[in-house]
Amino acid sequence: MATLNIVLVEPEIPQNTGNIARTCAATGSRLHIVEPMGFKIDDKKLKRAGLDYWDLLDITYYKNLDDFFEKNKGGSFYYFTTKGRKIYSDVDYPDNSYLFFGKETKGLPEELLKANPETSVRVPMINNSHARSLNLSNTVALATYEVLRQWKFPELLCKGELHNLKWDD
Repeated sequence: MATLNIVLVEPEIPQNTGNIARTCAATGSRLHIVEPMGFKIDDKKLKRAGLDYWDLLDITYYKNLDDFFEKNKGGSFYYFTTKGRKIYSDVDYPDNSYLFFGKETKGLPEELLKANPETSVRVPMINNSHARSLNLSNTVALATYEVLRQWKFPELLCKGELHNLKWDD
């Protein structure tokens, strides 16, 4: 199976991280969390948002970005930011892609973006200063499913069944 990695850099809101964990669990994506976090991992809000998916989750924690990069060499890194010059859906994501997302209040460090202009991508939004960004967990879900769509949803169940009736096939 192809490997998709979701990287949260210093997440601050437990409900967002819980929702993202659930997305990762449901899609078979690996979750990487770069500390510090704005909450404790045993936070009830985090657990509630992730519901009962925690046993399906492949999650790794890192002390900081240097620790992350030291332990994850050889992947393709993409940085999701409102400052990106490329649209996220115009990129072809290879196997072992790492999608980075910054903290809710500040995003990713600008030094990281400046060093990676070709792989800094954005989700298009209206041109209005009041629309600063999308919700973090929504952006992660949108990005995750774009990559998986490009990969033709490997090993994901793509056909559902009714509970009490049968489809007319």
